[in-house]
Amino acid sequence: MTNEQIILFALFAGVFGLMLWGRWRYDLVAFSGLLLGVVLGVVPVDQAFSGFGHPATFIVAIVIVVSAGLVRSGAVYLVTRTVVESGRPVGAHIAIMGGLGAFLSAFMNNVASLALLMPVDVQTARKAGRPVRLSLMALSFATILGGLVTLIGTPPNIIVSGIRQDAFGTPFAMFDFAPVGGLTALAGLAFVALVGWRLIPEGEAGDEEERQDSPVGAYVAELAVGDLQEAEGPTLEKLRKVAEETGVRLHGLVREGKRRRPSEFPKSLEAGDILVLEARPEALDEFRAALSLDFPEGAEPPKADGRAGLALVEAVVPVDARIAGKTARSIGLAWRRKTALIGVARRGWRGTERLERTTIQPGDVVLLLTPEGEEDAVVDWLGCLPLADRGLVVTDQRKVWTAIGLFAGAVALASFGLIYLPVALAIVVVGYVLTGILPLAGLYDHVEWPIVVLLGSLIPLGEALDASGGAALIAGSLTTLTESQPAWVALVLLMVVTMTLSDVLNNAATAVVAAPVGIRMAEDLGVSADPFLMAVAVAASCAFLTPIGHQNNTLILRPGGYAFGDYWRMGLPLEIIVLAVSVPAILVFWPL
Repeated sequence: MTNEQIILFALFAGVFGLMLWGRWRYDLVAFSGLLLGVVLGVVPVDQAFSGFGHPATFIVAIVIVVSAGLVRSGAVYLVTRTVVESGRPVGAHIAIMGGLGAFLSAFMNNVASLALLMPVDVQTARKAGRPVRLSLMALSFATILGGLVTLIGTPPNIIVSGIRQDAFGTPFAMFDFAPVGGLTALAGLAFVALVGWRLIPEGEAGDEEERQDSPVGAYVAELAVGDLQEAEGPTLEKLRKVAEETGVRLHGLVREGKRRRPSEFPKSLEAGDILVLEARPEALDEFRAALSLDFPEGAEPPKADGRAGLALVEAVVPVDARIAGKTARSIGLAWRRKTALIGVARRGWRGTERLERTTIQPGDVVLLLTPEGEEDAVVDWLGCLPLADRGLVVTDQRKVWTAIGLFAGAVALASFGLIYLPVALAIVVVGYVLTGILPLAGLYDHVEWPIVVLLGSLIPLGEALDASGGAALIAGSLTTLTESQPAWVALVLLMVVTMTLSDVLNNAATAVVAAPVGIRMAEDLGVSADPFLMAVAVAASCAFLTPIGHQNNTLILRPGGYAFGDYWRMGLPLEIIVLAVSVPAILVFWPL
């Protein structure tokens, strides 16, 4: 072993050890490791920051931005509100939600897919009166499995494809992962829906933290029926059905200045009707999108800048606030700050008059619709105290098909090799900005910069390890262990080692290290490298034993009230199933 290899192995051991310790964030640890590698001379100076321009890094960054566009357009609501019902048995609910999550994860980042569906699962569990922990882990695992199917579904697939391009000049295509990943995902989904959720202890009451809940509960809010595209508006039956599905309580309806109670609602709504309701912000937005409702006339403020969108912000009203003891209209909230009062939360209060004429009291929590980027300035002007940002968004369902069409077109062109995938995704983002789906202001806020820094730092270190012969050394050791055995035994060993690493490390970091090792093992054995790269892609993504192996597992830890030791109960048999299904599939579709 050379001095260069010793230094690189020590660097990787230190980086991974510090990541496991968790004292410092993983991106800082990885970047520090890269800088140390440059200082020690094991990473060439001219290659120090090459990882930040790597296609894998760019795709991982831009997929999150595209996902944000799909959220803001209401594309996800369009799918979820048609398939989710709280009355289904747990297994059926997991099968449907897991299947939906896996499908979404195939075409968008699986972390974003879980973030979209998690509040739906929490709300459904609440309505059904069962612990959310029974279904939330299964949903997390399903979204991870769904990412195996396509190139953009999960970072390891993108990274492995980039390493294949560097080594052989050709990356994997969009659906090259589908035969192996699809079969593995189907087997995994069947397990978590039929058996896996039964292995999770129900826990004690109060263990779960419903992450998406507002600390103030629900708001009294108003929505209006706009210009009708059909002969008549939504029927009373549809109105009540959607309200039940989204968790909205109907308090009244204002027509021609007269307020009616829910029992006096007309059979159908008319343009100009004002609905008075009580809902959490997420439910309010979903209810509005489902019925194509608008904010009341004059309530939606004009955009401060044509490039800016609208944002929701929650704030507490102290005694000395500008709005305390006054109405939104009297202080000129709309024309002075281009901001609308969308909802008011006050204990035991359901609202007796229009929001714009409601006197705001100290202690109220207000829900404001502001130009994006102006949230802090508006809250400061009001003299209120902002609540923690929970990522609330305002969907624009009028652009849902535009968003879906742009994304589907880009995926189709990339799938047929007509355009390079990073370029196709970049065109989607530009299209989203030009059509107003994503505002230019705050566009870069959607990028997961810690992941970008992690990949940009580890890719040059991985390339240095490969160039120094370190990857070949690891490959030789694994090959020696399987000497005189069939090549598929080496393939299984590589998957086991990669899955073990991925359970305790970031899956992207694992893929960066394991993919070059797989190539070297294939060269030593005199077989094709593709099955070994495919094995690394599957194994690096399938981290089910701990809450730190995959970001999705971390996301559900607190909302589900899980303990560290809960994951292996469902995760260990799932990893065994992944091995049992994926290895034969790799040997069939990617022969040695």
